[in-house]
Amino acid sequence: MRRKPFEIGGRQIPPGSRQTVDLPVSVLSDHTPVTMSVHVVHGREPGPTLFVSAAIHGDEVMGVEIVRRLLRMPSLDTLKGTLLAIPIVNSYGFLNHSRYLPDRRDLNRSFPGDAVGSLAARLANMFMTEIVKRSDVGIDLHSAAIHRTNLPQVRVSPRKPETMTLAEVFGAPIVMTSKIRDGSLRQAAREHDVDILLYEAGEGLRFDEVSARTGVMGILRVMRHLGMVKAKGIAKPQVAPMRSSSSFWLRAPAGGLLRTVKTIGAHVECGDILGLISNPFGEVETEIVAGEPGLLVGRTNLPVVNEGDGLFHVARIRADDDPAATIDLLAGQLEEDPLFDEDEII
Repeated sequence: MRRKPFEIGGRQIPPGSRQTVDLPVSVLSDHTPVTMSVHVVHGREPGPTLFVSAAIHGDEVMGVEIVRRLLRMPSLDTLKGTLLAIPIVNSYGFLNHSRYLPDRRDLNRSFPGDAVGSLAARLANMFMTEIVKRSDVGIDLHSAAIHRTNLPQVRVSPRKPETMTLAEVFGAPIVMTSKIRDGSLRQAAREHDVDILLYEAGEGLRFDEVSARTGVMGILRVMRHLGMVKAKGIAKPQVAPMRSSSSFWLRAPAGGLLRTVKTIGAHVECGDILGLISNPFGEVETEIVAGEPGLLVGRTNLPVVNEGDGLFHVARIRADDDPAATIDLLAGQLEEDPLFDEDEII
C-alpha cells in the first residue's frame, strides 16, 4: 500500500519527495512577514518521524550549519520515515544576533506556549503543534552563549532506556544527564511522550569544524539506529561516550584580566590551576583552582572578567573514564570520515 503524503502547514508532501514549507509566524511592524521554515523529507517507505531543530536561541548559529550539512547528505535519498529539519526556529533572534525574541523573552522558557499569548508563546505553540506533536523523536541543536564555548556534548533527561541509548549512539565525547527546566522544549515535548536529545557544542555566533562534524555525524548515527537511513558510510563511534550526572561552575573570585591554563576537553584534578586573574597593573594575581576532579566541558572566552562571572564548567565523570583517549579517538574518527571533505568551513 502506497504511503500517505505528509501534511504540514496546509501542504501535502508526497512520499519520496522533499519540500520546504514556510509556516507563517507573524508580521513585523513594517509589514514584513516572518515565517518558520521547515524542510520536510518524506521517505517512500514508513519509519519514524524525527525533527532536528536549531536556533531556538537566535545567536546559537552552530546548529544552522549542522542542519545545512545534514540536508546535503546522500543518505537522505533513500530515507525511511520522515525528517523535519528546522534550521532557524527563532528567526527574530537570528536576524538580530540575539538569544531572545523582540519581547525579550527566551523561547526555550516559553513552551508549550499559547496560540493567543505573547509572541514567544505563539511561536512556541506553533512549534509544538506543527513539529513536536507530529514527531516520535527530536534532536535540538544548541551552542554556548556568546563569549563562551562548549565541548560537544549531548544532554538528556530520559524516562526510557532507549533515549539514553540514542544519546550514546550519537557519539559526542560526553553524555550529561540534566534536569528539565520549566518552560523548556524538552519539558513540553515530554508531556507528549516525545523525548529529545539536546546537542550542545561550540560558541554563540561562531562556527567550528569539530562541533559541526560531531553534530552531523551524531544525527546520522541516530537515524541509522532508528532504521531511517542505511548503515553504509555511517560508522558507529569507536568508543563509548563518557557519562556525567552533575557538574559545577568555577566563578571568578575577583575582577580583572583572565589568563586561561586549561581549555575544553581537559581532564582536571583537584588542585589543578585552570587560570589566573590579574589586575591591569599585575600587582595582584589570583589562581582559579579546581576543588575536585572532572572534565572541562565549557569555559568563557573573554579575558576581561568581573567578580562572580562563570569561568569554567566542569562535569563530574566516573573514575574509570579516560577523557584523553575518548576525545582523541572520536576526533580522529571524524577526521578520517570521507563524508565531510567538501564541507570544510575553516
